Amino acid sequence: MMTYKESPHLSIIKRSLQHPDASHDQSILTPSNLILKNLSVSKDALYVQASADGIDQVLRIPHGGAPQPLPLPIKGSVMMTRKDSRQTGLLLGITTWTKALSFYSYDPTHHTLRETDLQPKGLYDAPDDLVTQEVQVKSHDGVFVPLSIVHKKGIQLDGTNPCWLMGYGSYGASMDPVYENWLYAWYERGGVAAFAHVRGGGEKGEDWHRGGFQQTKPNTWKDFIACADYLIEQGYTSSAMLAGEGTSAGGILIGRAMTERPDLFRVAIARSGSLNPVRIDTTANGVSNIPEFGSCETEAGFKALYEMDAYLHLQDDMDYPAILVTHGITDPRVEPWISAKFVARAQVATTSHRPVLLRIDYQAGHGVGSTKTQTYQERADIFAFMLWQFSNIASP
Repeated sequence: MMTYKESPHLSIIKRSLQHPDASHDQSILTPSNLILKNLSVSKDALYVQASADGIDQVLRIPHGGAPQPLPLPIKGSVMMTRKDSRQTGLLLGITTWTKALSFYSYDPTHHTLRETDLQPKGLYDAPDDLVTQEVQVKSHDGVFVPLSIVHKKGIQLDGTNPCWLMGYGSYGASMDPVYENWLYAWYERGGVAAFAHVRGGGEKGEDWHRGGFQQTKPNTWKDFIACADYLIEQGYTSSAMLAGEGTSAGGILIGRAMTERPDLFRVAIARSGSLNPVRIDTTANGVSNIPEFGSCETEAGFKALYEMDAYLHLQDDMDYPAILVTHGITDPRVEPWISAKFVARAQVATTSHRPVLLRIDYQAGHGVGSTKTQTYQERADIFAFMLWQFSNIASP
């Protein structure tokens, strides 16, 4: 079984059914540099899915033996499928930032992985002209933050590339490497996509989550700012060609990044974003968010929520980026009035003469239940908004 008893990164122990008290537990695996995520039992071994900085690997632990890494052909996100425990080997899926999900069969006798034809590839599911860089970016306090950068081969690092930087950083959720074929339309236009694995997420375990949690939440958007600065310093883009995006709780990230550093982004995008956390207690879904963000009923909670609140940090007579806020009118998690309130205030506050727009989908909620058509229509509008602003850099 997996437990947090021995490590905040999880560990695996063996417990006897004849003596089920903890004093008889046997430690199977307690890694110091890996985050354990899942396990599967086969006839020949225990298979463990683990990750480091958001990149998955699989360990095979023979019964009574030492852990051995499987020779994964690509680096990305792993999906282990459960087989009959009376059979040997493992069936697993792997996807990366640049390749759609493929399934592989592991043969423990020959220690080999064979790609199956269970998931045939579409035309744009495995483009061979994309590359990924995984880098570590020093944040404001010296902590190194993982940043994934994806683009077409051969781009020039001259600061002229349109760049779309995305982040989340809440609830210990990781931004795992997953291929989205609609993003290829961005890459075709010379775009760079970057994914900031900021504190508040789970890429480095529970300590990483707690590093962007309640009173430490400012690390979330400061990590995001550090990643944006890195992309500019390394020539991937410039502030005139940089868009930042956050979704849901990621609204805290982009909202506070753009209010703290309005000079850094040409475009800021919030999708169903939490842009007014001080009012979170008044919403139907607010109580369930108190453990993650805090409550205005305590002094410490109010101060933490105030720091997170993009609406309350909007200032008059500031040159804010072009802003696009999208929301579904039936959203049960983040109330749509929050987005409307933020947009109305930002329209009055900004002096940049750049657009501040609100896009409402009257047939959508928080996005989880949206159809593919709804999702692609929203993405097309976001694409168009970014490209409109990037093509208009000579004007205010």
